Formats: sequence, structure tokens, C-alpha cells
Amino acid sequence: MGLIRSVLRATKHPSFDPSRPETSLVNGWWAGDGQASAGVYVNEETALHYSPFFAGVRVISEDLASLPLITYERLARGKRRATDHPLYAVLHDQPNPYMSSVALRETLQGHAMTWRGGYANIVRNGAGDVVELWPLRPDRTKPEITRTGAGRMTLMYRYTDDVNGIYVMLHPDEVLHVHGLGGNGIEGYSLIGLARKSIGLGLAAEAYGASFFGNSAQPAGVLKHPGTLGDGASKRLREGWNEMHRGLDNAQRVAILEEGMDWETIGLPPEDAQFLQTRKFGVTDMARWLRLPPHKVGDLEHATYSNIEHQALDYVTSALRIWLVRWEQAILTRALTSAERGRFFAEHLVDALLRGDIKSRYEAYAIARNWGWASADDVREMENQNPLPDGRGEVYLVPLNMVAAKTPAEIKADQTKPAPKPAPGPPPPPAPEPEDDPEGDPRGYGWRGRGIAARQRIAEQYAALIAEADLKLAKFEQDRVTALADEHLADGASPAEFLAALEELYRGLVTERTMAAWLPIITEFAAAIAGDAAADVGHDEPIDLAAWVQQYVASHVGYRIASELGQLTAAASGADAAAAVLERLARWVSERPDRIARWQGNQLPNAAAREVWRAAGIRAVKWVTFGSDDCPFCDAMDGATTDIEQPFAAKGSELGLAEKLQISRDIHHPPLHPGCDCQIVPA
Repeated sequence: MGLIRSVLRATKHPSFDPSRPETSLVNGWWAGDGQASAGVYVNEETALHYSPFFAGVRVISEDLASLPLITYERLARGKRRATDHPLYAVLHDQPNPYMSSVALRETLQGHAMTWRGGYANIVRNGAGDVVELWPLRPDRTKPEITRTGAGRMTLMYRYTDDVNGIYVMLHPDEVLHVHGLGGNGIEGYSLIGLARKSIGLGLAAEAYGASFFGNSAQPAGVLKHPGTLGDGASKRLREGWNEMHRGLDNAQRVAILEEGMDWETIGLPPEDAQFLQTRKFGVTDMARWLRLPPHKVGDLEHATYSNIEHQALDYVTSALRIWLVRWEQAILTRALTSAERGRFFAEHLVDALLRGDIKSRYEAYAIARNWGWASADDVREMENQNPLPDGRGEVYLVPLNMVAAKTPAEIKADQTKPAPKPAPGPPPPPAPEPEDDPEGDPRGYGWRGRGIAARQRIAEQYAALIAEADLKLAKFEQDRVTALADEHLADGASPAEFLAALEELYRGLVTERTMAAWLPIITEFAAAIAGDAAADVGHDEPIDLAAWVQQYVASHVGYRIASELGQLTAAASGADAAAAVLERLARWVSERPDRIARWQGNQLPNAAAREVWRAAGIRAVKWVTFGSDDCPFCDAMDGATTDIEQPFAAKGSELGLAEKLQISRDIHHPPLHPGCDCQIVPA
């Protein structure tokens, strides 16, 4: 692997014998004696046989190694990925020809937690750039402080390999050294040395349990005979008893005692020795040694649905974060030159471990999107999705009622600025009366403003996005349901299994995908409508629609999932179930996206505007009929005014004269029916 600089052919380390690693305990390479108080020998190898300890080391090593390790370049403000730096590929992709980045970091982290530190040899090219990292065995590597002739202290690393005859001293810039808490700042404590008694107790309990069950789960005892047995008879009796009753295969077999013999237990029952409690405590004890929440090592006794997510976040910030910092600072001080440290640095990307549930994430995205510090493409990037086509996702929204705050200098300048003189010329023309403003008051109701026309233009822009998103959903559903139909509806099979699988698919994955597809679009759509609706009534206070949007989307997704399940269930109940199901799926792909886009393009603007007006204190709204001259139901609603908290038409009522429209839900705003283009305005 190319151990660089001074290769010193020296004598063997006086106290290290590669055939007996435990001898290195004498000079402190390991901490403490390997013999634990429980009578079990504990060292860096045997400790890994204790499952709670191994589980803790494994979870931290695997989680750390799974995080992307990125080399960044500092900018005047912010940072960028320094993909052109030689260290980037070494840390992120492949540190040497035989290992991936995950394999090397997982190995070194395991060494750091079980020994006094994890070591890797840094190989540089002629220009001084890091080109390879190779793990060094921790039992053969030892940091040493030496004094030079001038009295200065120098840190060197002694690598001793008696098997291959390698004895070298490595400079600090040739060794990547990651270690935990230690007494001298140069190397960490041996965690196994410190926890030797705890680990030994756990291993002893496991050994006791194995022996206990190996002897048929019965404690030791004696067979009592009323007479006197000779040596031969005693031996035959013991061998026969063990053959019949020893081992798990013979457990619980009925014993037949002859000649007045009796069995007397003399061993200590496991419950008296608190065997199970000891093993359970061992799991908690290892979690304490490793600074882990117990659920990370398999103890779910105190984990609930309400606290497991917060425990996972606490694990990242408490147990894992310090190791991430140790790695990042070791790379900064050892892998980067002094000239590079002010410009470049390495950092783990921990976003994946800190992600909340989908509802919490989307609510956070909505806040960021509405307040203008994240674009749609920024949100999609955080969700590992591609940008929107044609640059549509690069736009940043700004609430219409928010302006930049003035600096103190600007405020003072405004206070001292003289009032401007009116410019000479004819007076401005009078503002048009309401009836002269056809766009603001299209039906002559005395209401003016941008409202209806502006909301219709916004709806047209987002209708295309809604249709595009729903087309992808329809094709996804077509693929998944077709696969279920091929599996469960072939050869006239009963539809029961198909319907059960269908229920699981739609209540799970389809619901999640629909929420994920709709929530960002509806959030952005509602924010655009909200800004316009607030301006229409002169409301300049911020209005947060995040919770309302979440409820709106959840309600519509729930209705849609129930409707689609009902349609597919009906299709699967016919004579040719498979063909009917496939025909329904094909219709959804060809027709549903435009239908959904038209419906949401009318419903959401009216619903969002009504919500804004409620928050702004508007108490009444008016129904304005559009594009429905031949619709008697919409014409009947035209001009109707109602309290903003009351419906225009109540559930169970009827509209129309000759032809009746049954109202199946409270109508608080348009659309009244599919194809309805009506609007509401502040009354």
C-alpha cells in the first residue's frame, strides 16, 4: 500500500507478540486485564460476540458509513461541491482499488469504537494530493510522542507487522486517525477496556443460558436411591439418565424412577438468579456505554409511535454527530494541506437521517415555498426528484403583502425629505365607475378588483401541472393494478385476493404517491390565489394556509382513493373481471387528468379565496355565474349572497324547476357540478 517516508528497519516491539495479542496489554495497547470479574475473557475480538455491544458498534458504523461524505469549497457566501478536487472521489466514491467509501469508513469506525482509534494510511501523489486511503490494523499501529534534538515534541505513528517484517514510523500527514474520548488527546480510551466488566457479565449470562438449555433446561440435581449402589450400577444409572434427559431434544420427557428412587433439585433456579433481568439490563447497559437510545440495539420496551421519531433524531444529534465531527476534523487536519484548509472542507450529508414523516416534511416545504426562500425545484431536489420542465420550478414566490424593511438610514432620509411639489398639468382623469370596469365587475354587481380574471389566469397556469401530475399517477396505477390483475384474476380466479391486494395498494402506496404529487402543486397554487384574494379586499396581514392546504389535499385524496377503489371493485365483480378492470384503467389514463385539472382549476381558487376572506374578516360572499347560460342550476344561483360561514345550498336540498338537482353536500363555493365555471366574490 506504499507506506511513505522513513521506513525504519528496527527491532521488534519488546512487548508485542503477534501470536498472542493479549501480551500487548502489558504496555497499555489495550486497557486493563482481559479477565473480567464474571470469569469470562474479554478482548477486542471476544467482545464482539456479545450481541448488544456488536449491535451498537454496527449501527453507528453502518449509519456513519452510509452518509454521503462530501468535499466542499467555501464561497463568499455558501459553499459548492468541489467535485474537481482529488479528495472528493477518494472520500465519496472509492478510497482504493479494492474498497468502496462505505467499506473503508465502516471498517475504520468499527476500529475506532473497539480499539483506541481507527487508522488509515494516506497515500499521496507527487503533487501532494491524496489519491488513496488504506486501513491500518489498529493492533499494529501506535501513536508515539518523541522529542527531537531541539527539545521539540513530534507525533509519529509506529506500525509493527512481525508477520511480514514491516516496521515503519509514519508522519501525521500519512495517517488518517479517528478516535473517541481519550486521556491525552492523541488516542482514545479503549471502550472494551472500560466496559470489560459489563461485557463480561453479559457474556457470562449468555454462557450460563447456553449451558442451562444444553442440559435440558433443568438445574443440576441428584437421584436418591433407598439402597446402596455399587460403582458399576452408579455409572450405568448416570449414563442412562443423561442419555434419556440431557439436551434440548430430550427436554420435557417423562422420567420413570424405579426401586424407590427420587429426584432432588440442588441447582439455583434461573428466576432466582434473575437471569432474564440480567440479560435485559445488559442491553440497556451497552446502550449507555455507546450513548445510544435503547431502540437502536433492539430494546423497544420504552419506544412508542409517539416518541420513536424523536428518539431517532436524538440519536443523530447525540450519538452520531460527535463521530461525524471527529471524522470531518480528522480529514481537515490530515488529508488537506495547511494552504487548503481555509478553502476546502469535508462534511457529511445528514439530511436523510433527519427527515421527518411525509406530512411534516411537506408542511415545512409549504412554509419555505410560501415565504419565498425555497423554489419548487429546491423542494423537489430535497425530495430527490428532478426539476420541473421548462424552468417552471425556478420561480420564488413572495407574499404580496410583504415588502423589504427599510434600513435606519432610509427611514431617517424619508423623515427629512421635503414633500414633493405637484407637477403642473391637467388633473388626472376620474376613476371609472364600477359599471365601467367590465373585467373587475363582469356582471355589474358593484364589485370591482382583479379577483375573478386574475384567479382564472392563475388556474389556467396550474391546470397543466395538475394534469401532468395526474397522468403520471394514472399510469403508475395502471401498471400496478395490471400486475395484480395478471396475478389474481387469471383463469377465472376468485376476485377476493385481488380486492384485498387492491385495498392494500390504494390505502398505502397510491395514497402516499398521490399526496406527494398533489401537495406541492396545491400548496403553490393556493399561495398564488391567496395573495391575489388578500389584495382584493385590502388585507395586508400574513395569512398562513399551510394547515388548511394539508386538510384540503388529505380530504380530496381520501375521497379519490375511495372512489377509485369503488370503481375497480365494481369492475372486478363482473363476468370478465380482468378485461373490465383494464378498460377502467385505460379510461383513467386518457380522461382523468384533464377532468381532475378542470375540477381543481375551479374549485381550489374559490375555496382558497373564501378561506382568505374569512381570515380577513369578510362576512358575506356572492355567487357569480360564468359560462353557464344554458344551465338552469347555475342561473338559479347567480347573484345569491350568503354569510361566509353558511352554504349557498345545503345538503339534501334541490335546485331547479322542471329538472331538479339533488344537493349531496353543503355547497360553500363553486363548482356546483362538473363543468361549472361559476365564481364567488366578496359581497
